[in-house]
Formats: sequence, C-alpha cells, structure tokens
Amino acid sequence: MIITGFIINNTDKNLTLTIVKSKVAQLSFEYLRVFTPTAGNKQPALVTHKKSITLTTIENVGKHGYRLTFDDQHTAIYSSNHLELLIKEHDQRWQHYLGELKASGHSREAMINFTQL
Repeated sequence: MIITGFIINNTDKNLTLTIVKSKVAQLSFEYLRVFTPTAGNKQPALVTHKKSITLTTIENVGKHGYRLTFDDQHTAIYSSNHLELLIKEHDQRWQHYLGELKASGHSREAMINFTQL
C-alpha cells in the first residue's frame, strides 16, 4: 500500500489516508491509539480510556513508516503494512475490542473529566 497523503481532522477526531489510485480510508484517533503496533511477539495490553485522544503529529520515518504522536505522549511507528491491516480488519478488530473492553469492566471514556473555564 502506498500512502500519498494524510489529513488530520481534530473536529471529527479521525485521520484520512489517501492511498495511491485515489482511494481514501478514515481511521479514528482512538482506533489508531488502541491498535498501536507492538514490538516483537508481545501480547498487546488492553488500551482503555482513549475515546477523547487526539493525534498531534505525523512524521515520515523513511522505509519504516510513519511516527504518530498522540496527546497522551504515546508515540509509535506505524508501517504501511500495519496501516493497511488496520484498514482491512477495521470492523472485526473494533468489535473484538469493544467486547474485550466490556468483559474487563473498563471504559472508552477518559478517567478524569475536564471542564474548560
């Protein structure tokens, strides 16, 4: 998969990926954060409380992919292959995640409520 552009939409909290041949895919910031790449064969931990997460920057890291940085200070390199997998398996992964979240008793909501003054 060859990515030709990104659009960060902070209002809708999603990332639009433009793929060669004018194809477009959208992934929510929460989905990207929840399914961050893991190193080696580690079993990924259940990521919770990320519904309000914001993607702050994207950096090209050459042949390795793209470094995504979120407002919770998490940063990871997403390869084109990983992004393609996230696009193709979106519905199955998301439903599985919601099931695991419910079974664990955790929430998508932030743990602390912020009020803007």
